Amino acid sequence: MDAKLTLSFNQNVVDRAKKYAAENNISLSRLVEHLLTQVTAKEYKSLEDFPISDWVSMVAEGEVEYKKTPKPTREASKDEFFSSKK
Repeated sequence: MDAKLTLSFNQNVVDRAKKYAAENNISLSRLVEHLLTQVTAKEYKSLEDFPISDWVSMVAEGEVEYKKTPKPTREASKDEFFSSKK
């Protein structure tokens, strides 16, 4: 069963990934699924240890920047939810 997922990427990365997927006769969704399968196949100590890091470096332009956002507190999530319903 497939599940939908919303992701945000730099537009240049998306354009290059679409081109790569088209050249390799695979959908962008299946390409991302394959990459996530590779990443989660084993436990890696860092992002640089992923088997796809070379591929990502070829597709991405410049340094890869991983952004982590702090998880909101339960109270903040609740406030955000109720304020969106007004």
